[in-house]
Amino acid sequence: MEKIRVVHYINQFFGGIGGEDKAGLEPLVRTGKVGPGIALQNILGEEYEIVATIICGDNYFVENLEKVKPELLKLIKDHNPQIFFAGPAFNAGRYGIACGTICEVVQKELGIPVVTGVFSGSPAAEMFYRDLYLAATADSARGMEEAVRRMVNLGVKLLKKLPIGDPEVENYIPRGIRQNIFSEDLGAKRAVAMLVKKLAKEPFKTEYPMPSFDRVPPAHPLESLSEAIVGLTGCGGIVPKGNPDRIEASSASKYGTYSIAGISDLTGERFESAHGGYDTTYANEDPDRVLPVDILRDLEKEGKIKKLHDIFYSTVGNGTSVENARRYGQEIAQKFKDAAVNAAIVTST
Repeated sequence: MEKIRVVHYINQFFGGIGGEDKAGLEPLVRTGKVGPGIALQNILGEEYEIVATIICGDNYFVENLEKVKPELLKLIKDHNPQIFFAGPAFNAGRYGIACGTICEVVQKELGIPVVTGVFSGSPAAEMFYRDLYLAATADSARGMEEAVRRMVNLGVKLLKKLPIGDPEVENYIPRGIRQNIFSEDLGAKRAVAMLVKKLAKEPFKTEYPMPSFDRVPPAHPLESLSEAIVGLTGCGGIVPKGNPDRIEASSASKYGTYSIAGISDLTGERFESAHGGYDTTYANEDPDRVLPVDILRDLEKEGKIKKLHDIFYSTVGNGTSVENARRYGQEIAQKFKDAAVNAAIVTST
């Protein structure tokens, strides 16, 4: 009996080639299963065969997006797959975006089932949940086996055109799709039953879950701006020329800490933007357009603010996970607080 052909996509780390030092790796093909593909093949069973594993560096993917998509598509198409898996990527920013992007391309161009696995708080979950089945995973590779099982469950059902149940049952990221169903009880009766359970502090499941958003209470207004020490931070990617901390153009895994002591103007000779999500031409010509050091120095000289803090913090917001962004904000806020900064200007792009 002819086996069902599977192609699997992974990054340079899970391909066993290297870490960040190999993140610029161009796409390549390995015959058969590699890395997490071993677990994928075991769970798929004898009916399926991973005929090829496509490996690509995370940086190469996100920095060459329009070039890499046709490159990878050709490599995948050459192996005539009947189903395609990518990852799982867990909470990884660049890797998750790569997995989601290539799954979208394969689904559109080859018309075969595609599945990847990501953590619910990752950028990929936000970007691709409406268009793809994303198996819900843990935030790290510690949950590898369960993540692969969930991917296989979804993939096999898609391939065999079997019905896929609710996200809670099938363990995928909710897609925001609602379907009409028939119930023996009227809506009013169901609503009262839920209310009774809620009042009794018993578990219940709403039929219309609402989105959950962070609520950040505003800070108290400054009593006197002329007594304020003002800090600068932002996610527009302004960094010293050459990007010494190698902040990623997308899905930043870090933020930079840079001195502007004695600097009254950010020039293109000394600073640039590392951001990969917008046209940085004008930002690179005059980085003050993104991080307004020049204006704040003028205000400092005029006595309208007491002082511009001599350190600024910078990262790239493009594709950066909510979890990482929250952590950066908390750490930067604490550093400002420790330096007696009592007002901050946060710029984006």
